[in-house]
Amino acid sequence: MKITLLPGDGIGVEIVDAAVEVLDAAAKKYNFTVEYDKKLIGGAAIDAFGTPLPEETLASAKASDAVLLGAVGGPKWDNVDPSIRPEKGLLNIRKGLGLYCNLRPMKVSKYTAHLSPLKTERAEGADLLIVRELTGGIYFGTHNEAHLNADGVEEASDIEMYTRPEVERIARFAFEAARKRGGKVTSVDKANVLGSSRMWRKIVTEMRDKEYTDVELNHFYVDNCAMQLVLNPKQFDVVLTNNIFGDILSDEASTIAGSIGLLPSASLGDGAGMYEPIHGSAPDIAGQGIANPLATILSVAMMLRYSLNQDVAADAVERAVDEVLEAGYRTPDLWAEGLKKVSTAEMGKLVAEAVK
Repeated sequence: MKITLLPGDGIGVEIVDAAVEVLDAAAKKYNFTVEYDKKLIGGAAIDAFGTPLPEETLASAKASDAVLLGAVGGPKWDNVDPSIRPEKGLLNIRKGLGLYCNLRPMKVSKYTAHLSPLKTERAEGADLLIVRELTGGIYFGTHNEAHLNADGVEEASDIEMYTRPEVERIARFAFEAARKRGGKVTSVDKANVLGSSRMWRKIVTEMRDKEYTDVELNHFYVDNCAMQLVLNPKQFDVVLTNNIFGDILSDEASTIAGSIGLLPSASLGDGAGMYEPIHGSAPDIAGQGIANPLATILSVAMMLRYSLNQDVAADAVERAVDEVLEAGYRTPDLWAEGLKKVSTAEMGKLVAEAVK
C-alpha cells in the first residue's frame, strides 16, 4: 500500500514521524506492507517551489492509497500573496483529490474527560461524528478581495454556493453513517436567513423522507447547534453541515474532548482519502518534542479503517492509545501531577509497542 506523507509545517514533521512508527507497527503485526512517499505542502512548499501545492505533491497523492498530513501554515507566511497562502495548498489538494466529505469524530474518553471545560459528567461519554461538506460553499465560491466600489467605498465579498448533487452526496454519507451508529442525524443550517441553507434543508428532508425513513432527522440553526454542543453534547449522534459551519463547529466540539491534540479527521471522496489531526501547525512549540501526536495516530486508525481495509488493525491502534493513556503517560499538554510526562517521539513509541 502506498501512502503519501505530507508533514507540512511547524509540528507536522514530529507528529507524522510518530504516527508512521505506529502505522509500521500495525503493518508488521497484521501482515501488510506500506510504502511511503514524502512530499512538501503548505509553507514548506512555498519556500521550496513558490507554491503551496506543487504538481509533484498532487501527483503523488493521486497515485496513493491514502495521504497522511501533518499541518500547514504559520506566521512566517502571513504576508504572502493570498493566492499562495499555505492554506491554499490544503484547499487545493482536497479539491484535486475530490475529497468532498470530512469526518471529525469527537469521543470523550474517561481518561481525559476531566480536562474538558465542561463539567466532567456532562462531557464524559459524548460520542458524535461531524460530517462536513468539504469542497463547496463559501470557501470555494467567487471571492472578491477588498477594493473600492463605484462610490469609492472599500468592499469585499465571498459567495456561498451549493448545488443539489453536492448536498445529496454529503447528506447520503451522513445518513449511512447514522445507520451504523445511533440512527440520528442533526442537519445544521441557517435557513431563516440564507437561501443556500433553505435549499440544503429541503434536500436533506426529501432524502430522509424518501430513502432513510429509519433514521431520525432534526434541523438546528448553526447558532443553536453551537449552544447545544456546550449544553448537552451527548444529544448528538451524526452532525451534518456545510463547509464553513462544519469548520467552526468541529473546532468547538474539539474543545469538549479536553484537548485539540486528541482529535483526528478523515477527508474522503472519489479517490485516495486524506487523514490529518484537526489542530494547526503550532509553530511556537515546533522542534521541541512536546507536541501531542495522538490526534495524528488516531488519524492513522481512521486511515486503516476507511482507506486500507484494515479494520482489525484500526481497532488495535485505538485500543493502544487507550492503554497508553490508562497507564498514565501524557505529553505536556495533558500532563498533571502524578502522571508520566513523555515527549512526542516517546508517545509514538509507547503506542507502537502497545500495538505490537
